[in-house]
This record gives sequence, C-alpha cells and structure tokens, in this order.
Amino acid sequence: MNPIVKDPLQRKLEIANWIILAILFIPSLFFAPFKFSLGILLGGFISILNFHGMEYGLQNLFKNLSGNVKRPTMMKYYIRLALTGVVVYFLLAADTVHVVGLLIGLSVVVINVTFTVITTLAKKNLIEEVS
Repeated sequence: MNPIVKDPLQRKLEIANWIILAILFIPSLFFAPFKFSLGILLGGFISILNFHGMEYGLQNLFKNLSGNVKRPTMMKYYIRLALTGVVVYFLLAADTVHVVGLLIGLSVVVINVTFTVITTLAKKNLIEEVS
C-alpha cells in the first residue's frame, strides 16, 4: 500500500486546531462556569474529530478512483453528520454543556481555517510587495 504523504499545510492545520482549542479552553476554566468550559472542550473534540474523519474519507476517495466512489463517500459523510447531530443533541438535552460554549468549541476548525487563510494571504502579499 502506498501511503499518502501529508501536505505541510494540512499538518499545520491539524496542530493549530489543538492549539486554538487550548487557547479557548484553558482561560475559560478560570473565567467561565465549568459547563461553558466543558462545552468548548467537547465541541472542539467533535469539530476536530470531524475534520480528521473528512480527511480519512477524502484519502479513501482518492485512493479508489475506479468505479462508483461518490455514493459511498457521501453516505459516510451523512452518517458522520448524523452521529454529530445525535451527540450534540444528547449533550444539550442532558444539560451537560452550555450552548454558547459548545458553539465556540464547534467553531475551532472554522476559526483555524479562517486564520490560516488570512495569514497565508498576508504573507503572500508581503512577499509580493518586497519582490
């Protein structure tokens, strides 16, 4: 089997996800109620796990380009989405976490991608200005 080498940007995103989660979670332990902090932590875990699940699904998609690969890939996506919905429902229904904390945690990957795009474009524009 030929393993797919990770792109440096992808590896940077994976590490930054955990850093951003820590940046959000650790201060919330001191300045917010525990349910809010737990919401950030569990939402961040859900978000990062979905990010890795998407990576795994896309790797499998590009490994097997023969035949009908669209349907199984989409089914796995919908199953992952449904499982995420069920987990979020039970977390909120059992009043385990604070809603806003959970939303912040679920936004970890979005925050990371947005920040990475802005910094990458800024570096690119800075390099072009210097040249």
